[in-house]
Amino acid sequence: MDAGEGRPQLHLAALVLARGGSKGIPLKNIKLLAGVPLIGWVLRAAIDAGVFHSIWVSTDHDEIEKVAKQFGAQVHRRSPEVSQDSSTSLEAITEFLNHHQEVDIVGNIQATSPCLHPSDLIKVADLIQKEGFDSVFSVVRRHQFRWSEVKKGENKMTEPQNLNPAKRYRRQDWPGELYENGSFYFAKRHLIEKGYLQGGKMAYYEMRAEHSVDIDIDIDWPIAEQRVLSFGYFGKEPLKEVKLLVCSIDGCLTNGRIYVTEDHKEMVSYDYRDIVGIDLLKKRGIQVRLISDRDCSKTLSAMQLGCAAKVNVTNKLQVLKDWQEDMGLSWKEVAYLGNEESDVECLKQAGMSGVPADACAAAQKAAGYICKSPGGCGAVREFAEHIFLLLEKVNSARKQREEISSAGKEMGRNENSRRGNKELMEKE
Repeated sequence: MDAGEGRPQLHLAALVLARGGSKGIPLKNIKLLAGVPLIGWVLRAAIDAGVFHSIWVSTDHDEIEKVAKQFGAQVHRRSPEVSQDSSTSLEAITEFLNHHQEVDIVGNIQATSPCLHPSDLIKVADLIQKEGFDSVFSVVRRHQFRWSEVKKGENKMTEPQNLNPAKRYRRQDWPGELYENGSFYFAKRHLIEKGYLQGGKMAYYEMRAEHSVDIDIDIDWPIAEQRVLSFGYFGKEPLKEVKLLVCSIDGCLTNGRIYVTEDHKEMVSYDYRDIVGIDLLKKRGIQVRLISDRDCSKTLSAMQLGCAAKVNVTNKLQVLKDWQEDMGLSWKEVAYLGNEESDVECLKQAGMSGVPADACAAAQKAAGYICKSPGGCGAVREFAEHIFLLLEKVNSARKQREEISSAGKEMGRNENSRRGNKELMEKE
């Protein structure tokens, strides 16, 4: 029930449109962005917002369906008629509503907006559920001066559109303008059935500029990865500084292949980049420990990594728990890199988890980060770099908290000082 109105809440469904035939970037919606399928970023935000009665992905592609279900969404298989290059979002949303009569409001969230946060969706849900708006859409504030276009061959001059060149604003003196950023469009059923995503009693929701990211072309990808690592949403629990990395040996540190010589000696290969990655982790004060479900002690001795290791392990999770408890760490301070079904429970338990590109499907489903590199070919170094980037995010967040705390204390001192002066003046 809506406590404010005393009436049942309308069914609010999150809907992510994810067609398989993206022209710009093949299967863009599930391409890895900072180790997570693109669609996973918005699904994580939608689920953790806790305001949707159902969360859906509309797709025509089997692989996208698989990823969507891994992240906890339901799947609507869209028809070929609304899966064409010329198909509009409105057509796909209308088809979805025709198959789901229980839905009263659709929150169409764009898969290409990976910096979306649950707090944004919670506020928008309040606007449409409690304040009675028929449609709400996202915007971002920009400080850009616009000029009229002059096409080739036209005999005219360009004209200013939103400024007086003789009195140009300073950025800090101009509030800027609001532009749609395409992150989401919320609309009630009756509006969509009339052929509109925006209409009726309308409201915009202004997103923070750093959260406004839209990926359309390949060149956007590395920029978006850096933005996501700085401003993306990583889950309900705050990130903590990693103190321990546990790495599975076979298939992560090595490629999983075992070579046997004529005299029955085993040989494996490894990538020097991964050894460098381990050394870098150690220099940052992060302990690295190795684990294997086979006896590879001679191999480890030959590699001379200087890491504690457990081999011939039948229960990797128990070993991981023992190490975590011995070091007095929380699970958020533990990272795990694995690749097999025997690693799945460890991947689920660790605060930060990763797998090589060629890990088994069960391990990929349980991991928070999927490397671009396969096992034994730089995956450990890549995961180390991912840890370093997230550590920067942790340190940045810590500095922000300290600055806010310092500012709050300063305000408190100023307020106390004002009160003291006021009392002194009253006495006089």
